[in-house]
Amino acid sequence: MQQSSVSPSYATAELQAREHRSNHEFREAATAAQAAAEIGRVDGDGASWWNMTLFRAECLLAAGDFEASADVAGALLAEPGDAMPQLQAQVHILLAKAHQGLGRLEQAADEARAAADLLNGEDDIEIAVKARQALIAALADSGRLDEAWTESLIMAEIISGEVDDQLVGKAYWVIGNVAFLCSKVAEGLHYHELAAATFSPARNLTVWAKFNKASAAMRLAADVADADTLRCIERAELATDVIGGSPNDFLLLKLNRGHWNYLAGESAAAAVLLEQICVDLDTPSPQILGEAFLLLGRSHASLGNRAEARKYLMEAADYFEKAGASQRAEQALEFLTEVP
Repeated sequence: MQQSSVSPSYATAELQAREHRSNHEFREAATAAQAAAEIGRVDGDGASWWNMTLFRAECLLAAGDFEASADVAGALLAEPGDAMPQLQAQVHILLAKAHQGLGRLEQAADEARAAADLLNGEDDIEIAVKARQALIAALADSGRLDEAWTESLIMAEIISGEVDDQLVGKAYWVIGNVAFLCSKVAEGLHYHELAAATFSPARNLTVWAKFNKASAAMRLAADVADADTLRCIERAELATDVIGGSPNDFLLLKLNRGHWNYLAGESAAAAVLLEQICVDLDTPSPQILGEAFLLLGRSHASLGNRAEARKYLMEAADYFEKAGASQRAEQALEFLTEVP
């Protein structure tokens, strides 16, 4: 999509949007991007409208406003204009992430596969990798682990020397996640070590924070509660305190810390943290609530609080079903059978 010469008012609005984004002021960035997009539309500059609308959707996603991000991305797909396949694929990827945040895992997988199908791997390797990442994440969250592992192997073949180190690291990160979920713990640790070698807090503190937060979550899910896992948790907490984050980011940090406490035998402390997540039923996605209620139920079970354990495990199963994560719902019910 070629961009024509832009007006000074558009240039000013775009600059404001990008400055807000660089300062992690995502909602302000989305507002400025919307203003720039409208200026582009009035000026008859379809390319500027399209690019700034996409930027707005990305900022809304970064702010954790998944519903609004999905709405804006949907509007872009309704007016593709002469957007190249790479740009359309980016919108599908963004929409996949928004659906995933909302717990709509089937829709997330569909959008990610649509993005992957738009590219043949030669159009833009980086976008092709990002499409596979989104697809793998959606498949893994919905419990379709065999499919997720197959897609992981495909993505491993796509990676080449032409791909940026940070993107290679993110690809290894995703493959490691799937390995953990498939109970391939050794492979999961291996791929996460490869990913960690490509990331640096000096180069990109935001990616560093997200990786350590996610790596800790996967290690904890595999019951790996060693010193390296604790370091991941502490790095993520420290980095997020420095750069800030969305409400979703802080909830996931709290979930990791609660999970760590549970595995460390500190069930009472875990319950206190996890209850803080479970009382806020509006902000978290069904997937996060399912994980929080599951851990809360297991914590109460270890404390001998059988009625509370049964109640929370039932709620966990309900939230996993709402998220389309039927396998996780079955696991919650399995834990329920262990409570007298």
